[in-house]
Amino acid sequence: MQVSLINIGTSRGIRIPSAVLKGFNNLDTFDLKVENSRIILDVIKNPRDGWADKFKNSKNDLLIDDDLDAKDWDGL
Repeated sequence: MQVSLINIGTSRGIRIPSAVLKGFNNLDTFDLKVENSRIILDVIKNPRDGWADKFKNSKNDLLIDDDLDAKDWDGL
């Protein structure tokens, strides 16, 4: 796909067609690299993507036993 550089303020950029972006979810940031005279954009995914669904569908068991006595904290 051929794209042209456009002026964006005092910078230059490209427009990414919406048809290309439809294949991705929640695009916010990219990692830009230049390798062998090529510009490479890698999507940076949020490391917490999907956490909300996983927690919503989990049993929500306590991480610490209910029987833990406050005096026992120093022994942990």
